[in-house]
Amino acid sequence: MDVDAVVFDVFGTMTDWRSSVAAELAVVGERAGLHADWAAVADAWRSRYRPVLGRVLAGELPWQPLDALHRMMLDEALPEHGLGALGEAERGELVRAWHRLRAWDDAPRGLELLHDSRLITATLSNGSVALLTRLAKQSGLRFDCVLSSELARSYKPDARVYLMAAELLDVEPRRLLMTACHPDDLEAAARAGLRTAYVPRREWGPTVTPPPPPEGVDLVADDIASLARVLTS
Repeated sequence: MDVDAVVFDVFGTMTDWRSSVAAELAVVGERAGLHADWAAVADAWRSRYRPVLGRVLAGELPWQPLDALHRMMLDEALPEHGLGALGEAERGELVRAWHRLRAWDDAPRGLELLHDSRLITATLSNGSVALLTRLAKQSGLRFDCVLSSELARSYKPDARVYLMAAELLDVEPRRLLMTACHPDDLEAAARAGLRTAYVPRREWGPTVTPPPPPEGVDLVADDIASLARVLTS
């Protein structure tokens, strides 16, 4: 594929947010003497993500960094699972769990293969620059550059986010490849003129089948290492 740079969604595509967040919920909750189905709590928290970001894009909520929105979502989700007793310190620690997500096993290997090629790699996530920088460092994800929707003061799937990435990397949109496990992310990137690659992930747990690739996607790869081998062959 004739592209100059590859940008990656992070939550779900490069990292296993569900098991990472569930594990941190268990540590914090049980330390406070609370018990719950921690995977279900993680799911309830994450399920608010798209609706809340949609409210920001619709102008119903002011733009805020994702940490602030994550805190809002967490405060809504905890009482539903009998966890309203968690205090300010515990909630702040849980919001920062998104800075410490574990990478899928293939993601660091794939990025290393791309790093040795001519292609530029970068994040293109709704996480903040601070979040993404810390996450990449601790999880061994070697990107050439950290880009965030924060730089456009918006959130994906706003077209401005994808075009901002092309502008900052000084590449034409048609020579920028957006890689994600979320079809709607790829559809929005394609509408903005980017090329797209779909990597299926069981981000909602091992029993949940990934969605099919979006119509018109340029490339489908089993994982990031497979994607890298295709792009560097």
